[in-house]
Amino acid sequence: MYVEHILLCVSITQSGLGRLSYRVMRWLVLGAAYFTIVLFVIGLFDMILGLYELLSSGLFTDPNAVIELLDTVLLLLIIIEVHRTLIAYANDEPVLEIVVSTAIIAVARDVIGFRAESFATGQEALSIAAASGVLLLALVLVYAAVKRIERPGNRSSSGEV
Repeated sequence: MYVEHILLCVSITQSGLGRLSYRVMRWLVLGAAYFTIVLFVIGLFDMILGLYELLSSGLFTDPNAVIELLDTVLLLLIIIEVHRTLIAYANDEPVLEIVVSTAIIAVARDVIGFRAESFATGQEALSIAAASGVLLLALVLVYAAVKRIERPGNRSSSGEV
């Protein structure tokens, strides 16, 4: 039964229907990539507006206001990385390195914006901080391993995550 299912999937993939669905999916992925460009432009406008407000109000020395601006910058970096992932996926290129780097930026964004006072207890804040640190360390180790494996000459041609 399982082998028949695999053979059916292979025959559909090699058929015109499989090629059509592949093309449709590729165009949908490219559409999502264009949407990330729109999100980036909106975010860039928001960042410029936030920077103007920060400078005009004199709050550029307030650490909380600066952290909010950094949060916007890191969000823009995440949007860029998602865009790169979509383009790489549409071109059948490996995406694991991009995905891991995006995750590192996302966790770093949470670490930078971490506020202990937003938690009910100190123990809860400490647990979340420790978990974030462990997650960030694990992602950095995975990224280093992926970079080592995906050196030129070692890169797999499958492009799978």
